[in-house]
Amino acid sequence: MSAPKPRKIFGTDGVRGVANVEPVTAETALKLGRAAAHVFAQAEKRPHGLGARPKIVIGKDTRISGYMLENALVAGITSLGVDVLLIGPLPTPGVAYITRSLRADAGIVLSASHNPYEDNGIKFFRHDGYKLDDEIEARIENLVFSGEIESIRPTADNIGRATRIDDALGRYIEFAKSSFPRGLTLEGFTIALDCANGASYKSSPCILRELGAELHICHNAPNGRNINAACGSTHPEEIARIVKKTGARVGISHDGDADRVLLCDENGEIVDGDEIMAIAALDFLKAGRLAGDTLVATVMSNFGLDETLAKAGGKVIRTKVGDRYVIEEMMRGGYNLGGEQSGHMIFGDFATTGDGVVSALQILRIMAETGKPLSELKKCLSKYPQAQRNLKVREKRPLEQLPGVLALVKEAESALCGAGRVLLRYSGTEPKIRLLIEGRDSAQINAQADGIAQAIQEQIGV
Repeated sequence: MSAPKPRKIFGTDGVRGVANVEPVTAETALKLGRAAAHVFAQAEKRPHGLGARPKIVIGKDTRISGYMLENALVAGITSLGVDVLLIGPLPTPGVAYITRSLRADAGIVLSASHNPYEDNGIKFFRHDGYKLDDEIEARIENLVFSGEIESIRPTADNIGRATRIDDALGRYIEFAKSSFPRGLTLEGFTIALDCANGASYKSSPCILRELGAELHICHNAPNGRNINAACGSTHPEEIARIVKKTGARVGISHDGDADRVLLCDENGEIVDGDEIMAIAALDFLKAGRLAGDTLVATVMSNFGLDETLAKAGGKVIRTKVGDRYVIEEMMRGGYNLGGEQSGHMIFGDFATTGDGVVSALQILRIMAETGKPLSELKKCLSKYPQAQRNLKVREKRPLEQLPGVLALVKEAESALCGAGRVLLRYSGTEPKIRLLIEGRDSAQINAQADGIAQAIQEQIGV
């Protein structure tokens, strides 16, 4: 008889799913709070002295379910004798920064990022603002299910307290502004800004205005249900529409927790993460600031990125999909710039995680210093055609159990004759499978993608 499969609640980016359905329930959040409190209180690298009460920061985006999960986490954490610092709605990178700023033992973000409002998630940061490694996640996960800490029940003064931190927003605004050179302003810049009705609805407008920009702001009125709804970086057509309507010089579009950004040039053309990375990496290379002359990207990034960097004397290292893997590689190699095509950019000189507004400020700086419009800057990257398909699935069956699909993948790879690639993988955060085909002939790869997508739909489609 085979051993039972270990129960698992962590995915590629924390715990995520439909709010009030396992594992994103108040009951599991309470257990996660207790488990996390125990693990972080015992950590060897606690940021304060022995005898000081441990503390954990909790921030969130604007989903209505955030209240439920926040209260459950507070109950769990304080029941283990650990204090909680509540900072309310703030971008994910803001929570990472505040965790460091307040010398907390850990930070927790309640967000499902770019997912619709009915979803939510629980993400953790270490005391230094970096995401947890697999080992710590596994320890927390084990404690949730094992009952090992059930007997730990502090009483009286040993129970933790919850305190609201009123100046977290102001702290984060000043931090983000510090990534922009003091000798520059954004005066003369007219910027269209889509806040996705998410966590950046206060912070990004303040940051850009205080640096001198004139703004056309939209989707900055969250009601708990409209986060990412036909807006934000998952709907780039919206920022393109706004730029064309207002005549803005540049458009900025966040996702729900503002750890990513897509830009739009003055002509209403979208500038994606690959183009943003290319612009920034070439600027860093020219200034001698690109650590190891290396950019870290994922397997989803366009091969044109490799060619662009190589021509300038740099190189690209690729990782699995997920900003956590990009960050791990950056830390391992001492690199300071990395990101994803989707708009997660990590500027390691300033932040420990993806930060949408800091990323946008870096491109705005380059525009200000060079006097070039974004439409001209993005020409530095010559892209290979890509065909992408994101398909909902009813189950994530191992790919080797989809022989018809794999046969079509091999057929497509053979037809590309080494001048392209096929990637097929399940999403780590949604019930979806993602297909990417890259090659020199757009019509060919789109026909291949349609054929593979149809086979997927027939076997495991919704």
